[in-house]
Amino acid sequence: MLRIAVPNKGSLSGPASAMLHEAGYRMRKESKELVVVDPENEVEFFYLRPKDIAIYVSSGKLDIGITGRDLLLDSGASAEEILPLNFGRSTFRYATTPGTAKGPEDFSGMTIATSYEGIVAKHLAEKGIDASVVHLDGAVETAIQLGVAQIIADVVETGTSLRNAGLEVIGEPILTSEAVVIRGNGAGADDPQVQQFLRRLQGVLVARSYVMMDYDCRAEHLERAVALTPGLESPTVSPLHNEGWVAVRAMVPAKEAQRIMDDLYELGARAILTTSIHACRL
Repeated sequence: MLRIAVPNKGSLSGPASAMLHEAGYRMRKESKELVVVDPENEVEFFYLRPKDIAIYVSSGKLDIGITGRDLLLDSGASAEEILPLNFGRSTFRYATTPGTAKGPEDFSGMTIATSYEGIVAKHLAEKGIDASVVHLDGAVETAIQLGVAQIIADVVETGTSLRNAGLEVIGEPILTSEAVVIRGNGAGADDPQVQQFLRRLQGVLVARSYVMMDYDCRAEHLERAVALTPGLESPTVSPLHNEGWVAVRAMVPAKEAQRIMDDLYELGARAILTTSIHACRL
């Protein structure tokens, strides 16, 4: 069986399980379950701490896993990203009290507090900056106030918690992260089971990003209509019973669907419908 690591808790856990369920896999029914066997799909799911998943995968004990890009890089594990999953997005940045520093070029001799020591140490080394890094678990906003560090490096979403602590974001983002599928470096690149798993997840990603659009339009307007809805290869076009009219079906990006419907209506198209896509293979 294909052995897959899944986050057991945290912000990645729920979305990862939801995506796997949409891809047709059996998920756990209770949070206490640590292993779920899906015999129909020949898969075993192991629910692990997100921070540990890269280590397990790199050891070869598990074939692939779902974790955050930040957690993968911070672990230093011998594993690689093979598919971004478009959820769990976050930005990793430096912050400090106003006037302390403008960016990493001012960090020389300072101490940086973070929960992601591996990422920060690598970033500083790449820039040739001589600064100390102290590891703290959990929230690091109070590290400056308590004199533990002059700079912090942490995940920034809205920046509200930083502002409440009297801190400001400085410099460019260190890293932009999201949930990713990982495997051990060079392991099973052509494994049919892994490829099937990735195709299923890619199908979910496409299904979430597109809708199916159907509409009727005059034949003389077809080329202009098709330019608005080119589909993936090309749209399906069928003649209608009323002469001079055709029915068109095409996949369109969900975020652009309303604008496309407006443009089609202005062109003279009617009976414009959109339907959700639950799964697909491209």
